[in-house]
Amino acid sequence: MTAHDIHALSGAYAVDALDDIERARFEEHLAVCADCRDEVAGLRDSAWMLASLTDTAPPPEMRDRLLAGIKEIRPLPPETAPRHRADDTVAPSTEAGRRRFGWRTFAAAAAVLAVVGTGTVAAVELIRDDSSQTLTTAERVLRADDATTVAVDLPGKARARVVRSVSENRAVLVTSGMPAAPSGKVYELWLQHDNVMVPAGLMPKGSDQTFVLEGDAGNASAAGITVEPEGGSDEPTSAPIALFDFSQAT
Repeated sequence: MTAHDIHALSGAYAVDALDDIERARFEEHLAVCADCRDEVAGLRDSAWMLASLTDTAPPPEMRDRLLAGIKEIRPLPPETAPRHRADDTVAPSTEAGRRRFGWRTFAAAAAVLAVVGTGTVAAVELIRDDSSQTLTTAERVLRADDATTVAVDLPGKARARVVRSVSENRAVLVTSGMPAAPSGKVYELWLQHDNVMVPAGLMPKGSDQTFVLEGDAGNASAAGITVEPEGGSDEPTSAPIALFDFSQAT
């Protein structure tokens, strides 16, 4: 995925239209791109206002027309500041940046939301070409033919799910809205083998994560998350805050 393509996902991210792989990649980008954070916030505000309208089903030809038109609308990546010699006078670029950002925001919104008639809102998918991507371990697991998922709801509207592929012998944890661990504590992941919990890595900081568990996931019967002292533990010191029973996977 090119730098241009990653910026183009802002609209789909704002209305939760990305798959797990794209969401993980875009959230990594979002952490370092202030322009995209501002754009996503603006698009979510717009989507919220549109959602207050009375929804009616769009005509069948609407999706085809929007998908055809979306090829003409792609957000521009943030403008890179030009290099200047030491003796150059740098003119303020606020107005130019504002004009460019305004177009990016409009283009992203147009690519995701279309208002048809009175109170009719149609959401469309962005057209993506992932054929040239080199798949990461997480992507291979999430795309595996034998991938199965166990999901749990956590306090505070947080959600976590573990996707496991026996053929890849790996499992991936995907979190949304995960609160920070208490001060001096970390979230530790575990794989269960023969009723013994084996360490599978420490969760990175951040509410939304896609993390590959360490160890033999293919033969594990479950996965879990506990709160442990900073640095982690060799065995759980507290009850799991989440337990993913692979026998219940779908």
